Amino acid sequence: MARDKDVLTTGDVARCCRVTIRTVIKWFDQGRLEGYRLPGSGDRRFTRAAVERFMLKNELPTDLLHGDAGPRRVLVVDDDQGVLEMIKRVLTRLPDIEISTASSGWEAGMQTASVHPHMILLDYRLGDMTGDTVVATIRSHTELPSQPAIVIMSAFLTDDEAAQLLRDGADAYLAKPFDLDELRATVRRYAGLPA
Repeated sequence: MARDKDVLTTGDVARCCRVTIRTVIKWFDQGRLEGYRLPGSGDRRFTRAAVERFMLKNELPTDLLHGDAGPRRVLVVDDDQGVLEMIKRVLTRLPDIEISTASSGWEAGMQTASVHPHMILLDYRLGDMTGDTVVATIRSHTELPSQPAIVIMSAFLTDDEAAQLLRDGADAYLAKPFDLDELRATVRRYAGLPA
């Protein structure tokens, strides 16, 4: 099953994305889906992280990529306890979700290593470090079974700063204060929950 593999075949990707193998080959040939060819056979292979990034970018549901591995794990990181509680309250209404919280960058790293979240909602300004440092640290941990989607939250970032965070490894940006429906939709999308 695809959820048990770190490297996926063209057929695996086709099943996860609910498309034909020909479509996956086309995505690869066009440079839209990052992958590589095996020496000799020329067969295409794709890392799980690359496929997940592609699916999220193109708003494809990731449920088949992860299989029926239980609830989607979301880590919420904010040094404001009131914000943590509000987000937790809003997200507990979503089905098939398991929420963990952290109030510092250090704690976010520890939780990521132990919980293996599918998605992290990360406040940019934490007491001990900024979100870009947390993103860089998480992205550098190659021992994680798969890289989580990371959504930065902030009331202080400019559009240029938010764009730089996306280039540096964050998957999305939510400006605070955010609309609760927008928050739920973002979590659904990046945690791989059905819409």
